[in-house]
Amino acid sequence: MIDTDELAAWLRLLLVPGIGREGARRLLAAFGSPQAVVHASEQALATVAGAQLAGVILTEPADLATSLDAVRRWLDGGEARHALALGDAAYPRALLESPDPPLLLYVQGDPTHLATPAIAVVGSRKPTPQGADNAQAFAHAFGAAGYTVVSGLALGVDAAAHEGALASGAPTVAVVGTGPDRVYPRRHLDLARRIAGQGALVSEFLPGTPPLAENFPQRNRIIAGLSLGTVVVEAALKSGSLITARLANEAGREVFAVPGSIHAEQSRGCHALIRDGARLVESAAEVLDELRQPGLALARPGSAPAAAPSAAVDPRADPLLEALGHDPVTLDSLQARTGWPTAELLARLLDLELDGRVARLPGGLFQRRASA
Repeated sequence: MIDTDELAAWLRLLLVPGIGREGARRLLAAFGSPQAVVHASEQALATVAGAQLAGVILTEPADLATSLDAVRRWLDGGEARHALALGDAAYPRALLESPDPPLLLYVQGDPTHLATPAIAVVGSRKPTPQGADNAQAFAHAFGAAGYTVVSGLALGVDAAAHEGALASGAPTVAVVGTGPDRVYPRRHLDLARRIAGQGALVSEFLPGTPPLAENFPQRNRIIAGLSLGTVVVEAALKSGSLITARLANEAGREVFAVPGSIHAEQSRGCHALIRDGARLVESAAEVLDELRQPGLALARPGSAPAAAPSAAVDPRADPLLEALGHDPVTLDSLQARTGWPTAELLARLLDLELDGRVARLPGGLFQRRASA
């Protein structure tokens, strides 16, 4: 575990105004450690950071003691809590090889999961039912294939991805945009607890950091950096998931996009990614093939066997599912396709909805679920 003196040196480097992560990494490259940086002469610091910043670096930040106390209290406040510094042997190599690795990571759970082959699954906070189903199914398949699933603990696709990975018996990593002692959104408290027990929660922000809007795009580079590839399931044109995809591309990682309906706002971001060169994928197997992972039956050593996927339903066995297709559709359109009376059509739609094979969407639309 990182000792107090080393932790204080890392925090001091992080808290110095005007340096930033890139400047801090230049100083570390020049002096070898944060302790060496803060004990260097002003003249030596000036050769790397410039005369103006050299004096600032040698001045202890006013909030250092408060920040150090907050981190120590968090580390000592529960089990399986870790602070991983950039030079630690346990620091994840994939993140170390990304363009902008964090200097300090707070991890709740098992940090060894950060070193395993991983795939990020991200997308809309307000997905269609089919989008949520797709995220969960893809993540389940990745977990069953031996991958760790990385996402951001947000509503919608992120939560579905974590649930899919957990159901497969595989670890999942949630990179959060708050301090490690905060869960956002609050409704994911139980999900966060299960992730920490089967995988890891990760943050680069000090304990006590609230959910600030500017921190979420910043955490996306960690999601991308931990992963061999990023799968975007659904995303609007201004979605944060597109930021993750761009950062993954800049890090030299694979980017995959799941296509959707041309009428769905949640699909436009994915279609834009595909136009810009992302790989169009319709199944988890395509992602695994691209990453040269053999088969979906590869078991993670020590993990429970993954549950076998339920048999696919042949749409030809149900004329209404065949009429639904895969895009959202109105009741009038269904009536025109089937020729059924309204009462009979509504009754059959209700049966399929209760059976989990059809979802009722806002605006009077219906859509077949991914498993149907």
